[in-house]
Amino acid sequence: MNTDKPQYPRILLLTIFVMVSLEFLQTGMIAFAAGPIMGQIGASPEEFSLITTVYTCFAIATISKHYWLVERLGWRKFVQFSVDVYVVGGAIAGSAASPMQFLIGRIVMALGGASFMTGARVMINLTKPGPGRFTGIKTFASGLAIANAAAPWLASVTVMHDRWNAIFGILIGLSLLACALGSICLPTGTVPEDKRTQSQPLTLVWLMGGSFLLLYALQRAYYEFYSNVTALIVTTVLAIASLIYFARSQIRHERPLLLVKELLQQRYVVVIVLFTICYFILGATNYMLPVLMQRALGFSWDVIGKIEALGLISALAGFWVIATILPKYPGPKKFYVFGFGALFVCGWILSGINSNANLFRNILPAIACYGLFIIFTMSTNAMQGFKDLQHNEVAFSHGQQVKNMLSQFGVGLGTSLATVGLQWRTTEHYSVLHERFVSGGVEFTRSIQQMSEYFSLTQGPQQAAQLATSQLAQQLSQQATLLAGIDYFWLLMIAGTVFAGIMGLQRALR
Repeated sequence: MNTDKPQYPRILLLTIFVMVSLEFLQTGMIAFAAGPIMGQIGASPEEFSLITTVYTCFAIATISKHYWLVERLGWRKFVQFSVDVYVVGGAIAGSAASPMQFLIGRIVMALGGASFMTGARVMINLTKPGPGRFTGIKTFASGLAIANAAAPWLASVTVMHDRWNAIFGILIGLSLLACALGSICLPTGTVPEDKRTQSQPLTLVWLMGGSFLLLYALQRAYYEFYSNVTALIVTTVLAIASLIYFARSQIRHERPLLLVKELLQQRYVVVIVLFTICYFILGATNYMLPVLMQRALGFSWDVIGKIEALGLISALAGFWVIATILPKYPGPKKFYVFGFGALFVCGWILSGINSNANLFRNILPAIACYGLFIIFTMSTNAMQGFKDLQHNEVAFSHGQQVKNMLSQFGVGLGTSLATVGLQWRTTEHYSVLHERFVSGGVEFTRSIQQMSEYFSLTQGPQQAAQLATSQLAQQLSQQATLLAGIDYFWLLMIAGTVFAGIMGLQRALR
């Protein structure tokens, strides 16, 4: 793309590290603190899910324009411009007092920073082929692993101090650091005008519209599958038609925004599907883990953040194991099977917990397995999917863009479905528990009486009875949330089993 090369290779590595860290810190922190954020801005789970959907659509559009912008601005100005927009969005979201203000902030953040991860990966190819590029890949993977582990801890600190908006302060500070580093080391060259890809704003509308409609239809399916199934089917068909139209327009265009035709290779397509699945699991699990520990098991945010960070650091250790084994035994099957096997173990452990679960004996090993799943599947994917694109700079960049567009889709869908799914399953379990408890008669009366006697030591008879009823309702709600979490981790265990088997038998990636 550029005729000039980056200066100061070590600063370039730091830039890559910070930019990829931003993406995983943002995803992890906002998912971890979703509950407190909803409470502070007054958003319901449905509204928060919708905000996630809209953010995803704008993120997909931004990533699709990554190479187009770099061609015209050059790497240095691209990073500077992206950070400027991202900082404005972070300030709006961090000061939000309503769902609408938070939505606007997240949209602006998507416009500025959604392609940070894409940029970080493509920057590695600015260096000469050889050991330097492998060092860049190790830096990239280390940033991913460390940020994914640090996210819950940092988010828990902000929540514990009742400063959820400090999440966005952290992201703003790191983005400014990336801008400063990039301004020192990144090249300024641009692509000649006659070789640039075209903008195609109309096809971009089809891409955004199709993405939004598909995500929205899948999100609403939890609530309206039986009551409004026709509308859901029509919406889904329109979404798929829009996305197909976008893809076909890119295949037929002489100077497409994305080289879709060159990317339709078996290896790349298989890896992209796997990436989307993995990011879906990432979005859903990052949301469910803190809910399980805080709402269902009653642990404090501070403890939860530390346990998640401690468990997820297994991803960093896992990557160095991969880097050691890979040169001698490069076949990817074993890494995929191990990764999805670790997901199975994570689901198996957490699907068998009860209200007396121990953090270090029951929760920490499961989170460590989840961290191993992330690094073993995603890093293997990253090394396998782009082998045939390495010698085509434009196709490689576009391949990264498509991968990260679908990754945004996966995370957004996972978070949205986990949000509304948890609400649905908790309500269902609460109804059943409440009905069984009340219909039991004797047990219900005995519990109310015991709690009333306890509260009557400090309260009047009427207040004691009210407090007893409220306490019992809270216990039922906590138990319902625990059962809803167990439902999710049963699904995770099944997914790990199925995909471990598929990856062990497949022949596309060998």
